[in-house]
Amino acid sequence: MTGELHPIPFHRPSLGLAEREAVIEVLDSGWLTTGSRTAAFESAFATYVGAEHAIAVNSATAALHLALEGLGVERDDEVIVPTYTFAASAETVLYLGARPVLVDVDPLTANIDPAAVSAAIGPRTRAVEVVHIGGLPADLLGVLAAAGDLPIIEDVAHAFPSPVAALGGRLAGTVGRAGAFSFYATKTITTGEGGMLVTDDTALADRARTMRLHGIGRDAWKRYTTAGSWYYEIEAAGFKDNLTDLAAAIGLVQLARAAELRAARAAIAARYREGFADLAYDGRLILPAMGTGDEHAWHLFVVRLGDRAGTEIDRELPGVAGLPATLGALASRRARVIDRLRQAGIGTSVHFIPLHLHPLYARMGYRPGQFPIAEAAYAGAVSLPIWPGLTDTQIGHVIEAVRTAI
Repeated sequence: MTGELHPIPFHRPSLGLAEREAVIEVLDSGWLTTGSRTAAFESAFATYVGAEHAIAVNSATAALHLALEGLGVERDDEVIVPTYTFAASAETVLYLGARPVLVDVDPLTANIDPAAVSAAIGPRTRAVEVVHIGGLPADLLGVLAAAGDLPIIEDVAHAFPSPVAALGGRLAGTVGRAGAFSFYATKTITTGEGGMLVTDDTALADRARTMRLHGIGRDAWKRYTTAGSWYYEIEAAGFKDNLTDLAAAIGLVQLARAAELRAARAAIAARYREGFADLAYDGRLILPAMGTGDEHAWHLFVVRLGDRAGTEIDRELPGVAGLPATLGALASRRARVIDRLRQAGIGTSVHFIPLHLHPLYARMGYRPGQFPIAEAAYAGAVSLPIWPGLTDTQIGHVIEAVRTAI
């Protein structure tokens, strides 16, 4: 079995006949943009997660932005954000002229550290963002205690559906003031591009509905259909964040499959854990934290090279400077492992380059070495393919190739 004959992409969406027929139905309807399918998707999603309101938007980035804007975050305010996350978590703070206050993460889960949240709170702090890395819910009880009266916004791009055992099985994304879900192509359920803002705060939901479409109080489908009225009023300087009916039609089908798709990911994760158990036991590989076992959405399966994961160092860490020498050596070994997996025909990724290591945040005064736990997590991290549709043969090939590379 060679990589050339059996390429395995990092991700492939699980789409079938039902999704295709849903899209065709929308095409045949003559109404493609935000309309009745979007409204149906919002209603179904709110019911699924147990939230009062669900506002469909074109990305989780838009959902985060709308949540922050709706909470009144403005210039010179501060929002606490973990450094170990994707660009969207903090850039949405910058959109509003506020400052992301970066903090370090838990060494076991790579989720935000409640103690770091507590230490970072200051007189200008307006909110706390919680990112559920890889699909494992963060310590929400700890963050709630640390944040006190501050609103919590959950970045739930990875964690659907993820029940939080410590909170009676409530789904991640429904615990804070607002939750921002992603339906990007790699997520558990997808609309290609898309997102959902969920909240029990009616005022926040009403604001988001207005601001997602130019600050106009009435969506186009309520104005342009025969039952609607042409009249509209601009209530605020809004954004172009709406979701289309084409995307929502796919989302409705995918939502009905959410449990099936999550279970498929969990089964692959179990195979990986079994296949790498001895490498984890002797310190060559660090496997992702499990939580209770039922909480994890398994959006990602991130392994980290351990202290005994080989000694070859033949390249510098590409694109990021300033890591301590020991982490630079680990990152160099990681780069070699990724290259060997590529040669075996296996797609991988790295999640994430901590925000404080990027030029944008260096210009804000952040520096390498400031958040050592996040840096250590990043230096050895490799994300493996984990998507419904991977065959037993493909999973076995990934396990064999990782073992050989290490």
